[in-house]
Formats: sequence, C-alpha cells, structure tokens
Amino acid sequence: MDPESCGPPHAVDWRREAITWRNRMILLLDHLPTPIALCEADGGILLANPAMAAEWGLLPGQMRGRNALDFFRPRAKARLHPIAEAVRLHRRSRYPVEVSWTPPSGVERYGEVDVTPVSDTADAPPALMLVLRVRGERVETSPEEPAPPASEIEARILALAAGGDTTARIAKAVGLTVDGVNYHLAQLARRWNVRGRTALVARAYALGVLDPEAWPPAPTEPA
Repeated sequence: MDPESCGPPHAVDWRREAITWRNRMILLLDHLPTPIALCEADGGILLANPAMAAEWGLLPGQMRGRNALDFFRPRAKARLHPIAEAVRLHRRSRYPVEVSWTPPSGVERYGEVDVTPVSDTADAPPALMLVLRVRGERVETSPEEPAPPASEIEARILALAAGGDTTARIAKAVGLTVDGVNYHLAQLARRWNVRGRTALVARAYALGVLDPEAWPPAPTEPA
C-alpha cells in the first residue's frame, strides 16, 4: 500500500505540495551564484549549494555531514556565542561572522558569513542558514629591502666631492659630463633635503654612505 494513500486526502496533498516546494528550493539553491549552506544547530552541514562547495573544490554532497567549522576559520570565536544563545532561545536574528578559509589554490580567502537561525515552525528546533560573502584574497608579499640612501655612482661622486675635487674632475673620474654630475648632486640634495655640497658630504657621512675612517674619502664597503 502506498503510504501516501493513508490518511485524509488533504494530508496527502499537503505532503505532495511540501515535497514539490522542497525540490523547487533545492533547484533554486543549485543555480544561485551566492554560496549558501544549511546546517544543524551544532554546525553539521545538511545541505550546501554548488557555489559553496566550489570554494573548496568539492561537490555539494562532499560537504554534507561535516561541520561548518571544518571549512571556516572565524576571525573572532566570541562571535559564535550569540549564535548559540539565539538557537537556545529560538531567536530569528541575523549574525554576521568574519571568516577566512583556504581553497585548493592555497591562497587564503576572507569574507563574511551571515548566520541566520531558521525553522519550519516556531516550535521546531532551529537550523542555521549560512550565506557567504567573499571579500577577497590575502596574498603574502615578501618584505622589500629598504632602498640604499645613495647609488654606487652617487657614492663615488660624493667621495670625490668630499676630497675637494671640482665638478669637472669628478665628471672625468666617473665618466660623466659636468651636467651629469650636477644632476646627481641635485637629486641627492632634493632626496636628503639639504643645500650645498658641504651639507651633502656631511649627510653622506651621517647616513653611512661614506666611510668615516677612509682617506682619501671613499664609499663605505657593502656589508
């Protein structure tokens, strides 16, 4: 005997309608680009749509039965406490939680999960609907080494200037024109915010560009 044939006709129609609407909702979730999952009150995943599963390179069925915290790392675990209290008291508020996770690419992603307690009726135990908003990726960058206070050619020009050479003699020694030497000196003066050749030389010693123990003046040897 068909179980649906038992009971009043209106009860059979109600069950059929409920199944129809359930199937429609699952179909809708499958086509939504927004990552969505439905969890038990303790975080066990009941249903995840393809957009949610794709964040970890999984199929929706591979997420079912696992805990949501297996996938997400909350930025502040204290944000989970109000959710547990809402489930206990059958509240129906929305609770945003900042999270991060690691997809198959290995590049950490971050975003926000809206956690909303939901249930079929007011007396039924609530489930949790998770809606994920992806914010971006955290790309690790290696710290750049600080730029030296003077280039090699600038250090040579400063050493010759400290020894009292004229601009023409400096130009001949380093293989530049007089205008080229003046250009480098002007760039240094602007960068170090000083005026005049004497101040440039003093600043070069203060910055360690010139070796204070060398004579005639010479650039400091690289470490």
